[in-house]
Amino acid sequence: MFATCQMTDPGEMTKRHRIYNAFAASQNARQDRTRILGFIRHAMRPARYSREPHRYEPMRASLNQALAFAGLVVSEAGKIETVEQATTLPEAQRRAKELRTDLETRGVHPDVLRFCRAELLADDYFHAVQEAVKSVADKMRVMTGLTDDGGTLVDRVLGGDLPMLAINPRGTASERSEQSGFANLTKGVFGMFRNPTAHEARIHWPMTKTDAEDLLTLVSLIHRRLDASHMPPRA
Repeated sequence: MFATCQMTDPGEMTKRHRIYNAFAASQNARQDRTRILGFIRHAMRPARYSREPHRYEPMRASLNQALAFAGLVVSEAGKIETVEQATTLPEAQRRAKELRTDLETRGVHPDVLRFCRAELLADDYFHAVQEAVKSVADKMRVMTGLTDDGGTLVDRVLGGDLPMLAINPRGTASERSEQSGFANLTKGVFGMFRNPTAHEARIHWPMTKTDAEDLLTLVSLIHRRLDASHMPPRA
């Protein structure tokens, strides 16, 4: 990566110090951050993690915690984007603590509370909600073994005459209507908070704390209904 980014390799040493010294040398010599940003882009290409995809999101979240102070963020696609600059880490930690406290008062699902983390709230509330929505898709994939995403995943898991996961016995018209409504609700959440971010910067999605709490409570409802769902027998 040093060679690709035309940076000087300081030689064998602890990886952290090796990268730091290379960054410092490049910054001092060039008086700009282009090589460092190039290194980050190269290191965070999603294709590099195709065999270990579970490593990518935790690494990206930790990186974004630091980049937020420079007004930057690495997107899911591995691209560096501009966001509102964070001022202090305690500010992000305060947001996370307050958000978690409010959600605990509401009794939200534990799978939602784990997204009340400072690194996800370094710039705004949107990223925490986005990650919580993604956790719904992750749960459906784990429960069914499917690999789809978005609306396609919802249709296959919750839709049709014989859904893979049913939230009720589906013995009456009212129960079948409830199943259909739940599928539409889940698909709507996916469409609103996942699809647009593939082609629009997060800065265009301002979100207040109140909106975040309401949306995370909705995601909590979806998680609880999925936990209580069952797989109808197939002939």
